[in-house]
Formats: sequence, structure tokens, C-alpha cells
Amino acid sequence: MRVHVDKIASVTRRIPLDRSLTLSRDIECVPGSVVAARVINDKQAYDELEDVFGRLNHVNSDDLVVGALGHRNALHGYEGVMPTSVQAGDRLQLLNLGGVIGECVSSNPEVGPPFELEIFGQVLVYPDFQSRRGVAARVDRHAVSADGALPDCPVIFVAGTCMNSGKTAAAARLIKGLQRSGLRVAATKLTGISALRDTLEMRDYGAEWALDFTDAGVVGTDVDNAAGVAHRVFRALGKLRPDVIVAETGDGIMGEYGVQSILADSELSKLAAAFVFCANDPVGVAGGVRHLRESFGIEADVVTGPATDNEVGVRFIHEHVGVPAHNARLDGAGLVKRIRYLIESHKVRPAV
Repeated sequence: MRVHVDKIASVTRRIPLDRSLTLSRDIECVPGSVVAARVINDKQAYDELEDVFGRLNHVNSDDLVVGALGHRNALHGYEGVMPTSVQAGDRLQLLNLGGVIGECVSSNPEVGPPFELEIFGQVLVYPDFQSRRGVAARVDRHAVSADGALPDCPVIFVAGTCMNSGKTAAAARLIKGLQRSGLRVAATKLTGISALRDTLEMRDYGAEWALDFTDAGVVGTDVDNAAGVAHRVFRALGKLRPDVIVAETGDGIMGEYGVQSILADSELSKLAAAFVFCANDPVGVAGGVRHLRESFGIEADVVTGPATDNEVGVRFIHEHVGVPAHNARLDGAGLVKRIRYLIESHKVRPAV
């Protein structure tokens, strides 16, 4: 079946697709399988779809959109599971702005019910020149190579208590400061659900290269795949020979996107020159720093995020937690200076 689609979501960005596509009614029900679907309802909130260039497009009922099958476990947003089977005509839901499609099982009031979708079919691609035999489009078939060694440059890990704890703001400020100091900076977002927004912001702030888990072939991370995906991303960035890598972990250190698998991986922890922890409030700082130490043997080198928005929080962190604190927006220079010191001293993180 030939169709002309209205919108192609960013989750498919590594796959060469145009708006005239061939579909099959036989659908591969695996994470990352690319499908076309008709939007059934209109929405007033969370009503956009990010395209392959990172532009947000308003979605309307009867739009024919292209996304990929997957799951989502967001604290602020939709929770959705990977369907066990999918056929043309089935109803599924749009789980995020990046175009991940699955079965929604819960949602937050501020985003409202999700877009309902009628599945049309599997998108086919034609990788062999002049071949008429289509192949099911899948995100993992266009991933960066896993060949090569882990990078030998310092890595700055940025993690936090949960979504919206200031991680991307901190990563962006570090990228800008390190790039302006003469370093060639690579950046990555290691966990979360597929979207271009954060990696584009990293590029905007001066990262020469930026990759995420979707570049490594997955539409969403979890405890089973996060560490392996991180290895693939770091190996790909290592080939580019950056001077430093800023690595953000999406969601929180206790969330369901698999951050804990990365923290527990001894090979990945050896890459760290510094560990930046982001939190919304003093309790999050105290509990998060303690959890990192007791569960993973990781000492936070600096705290940032909303907990440092004024001197009350900064003073609490210094006096009661014993970790340097620098607000990424108000004291970006202090944050960068602290990280430059750790990079230059090649700080070795002791086991706890």
C-alpha cells in the first residue's frame, strides 16, 4: 500500500524516509519497529510531534504520522508499554513528542489523555539499489557502530533526582564553558525516551558532536539495555577523538530508564572525571548524594539544579551535605571552574 504521510517523527531520524511511503500490513512487533498511523482525536495540551529536524509540529485529527513502537515510563507524562502484538487497524497511543507509539496505561493530568492512533501498517525501506523488495524499517537497523574502544578522554557525568531537576541546563552550561576554554566537546544523552530536543540544545551550546541512545538503536532505555547502549554511544564518540565528553542521564538515579545500570557498570564509572548531581530541593540533594555513595560507590563532585537557586540551598548543601554547590544559571562560571579543576587533576574516584 502506498501512502502520503503528513508528519514523520524524530524517532526515525536515522532512517532515510520521505512522505511517500510503502506500507505492509504485516507488522514486526518489536521495539523500534517503524509504523504509520492515523490520528483519531484532537488535543489541547501536549499536542505536538517533533520532526526529524527537531521542529515541533501541531498534530491534528486525521493526520497520518510515522513513529516507532516502544514503551515509556515517565514520572511527568505518559506511562506506556510495548504491545505484545500489532496488526493493521489496531488502536495504540502516542507516548511522547518524539513519536514513540505503544499502549498507554497511565498519564498525568497536565498532559491530558494521549493521542489515539489507528495503525495503518509497517513502513518499508528499500536498502538495495533498484530492488523492489522492501524491508521492514526499524530504528536498530540504522544504529551507530559498536566497534572500537571506549574513549580515553575525560567524561563528565550529569545525573539527577528525576525529570526537570536541571540536568540539561547543567550539561549545556558545561558544554559552553568547556568549549570556550578551547576544548573539543562531545555530548550525549544516555537514557530516556527518544526526542531530539536535548541533543539539539547540546549542539546549540557548542558541542561539536552529540549522540543519544536512539543513535545507538533504541527508542527508550530501561534497566536491561541502558548500560549496553551507553557502551555503544561512548565507543562511537571515542572514534571522533574529543577532548572531553559531557554525558547526561535522562530521568533520575532511581527511575525506570536504567540510569542505575550505567552507574553500576565498572567500565563506565572508570571513564568519569567528574560527577555532577542535580536536585530540586535539599532533601533530594541529601538523599541522592547518600544513595550514590551507598549503592554505587560514587561521590558527587558538585551539586546544581533548582536546589541551588539561592543562597539558602547552597548554604545547606555546603554545611549539611559537604559537597560544592554551583547554580548552572547564576554561577555557571563557578560550575565550569570546578569541573575544569577535576579534568586537569585527573581525579580518580575512590571506592566507598
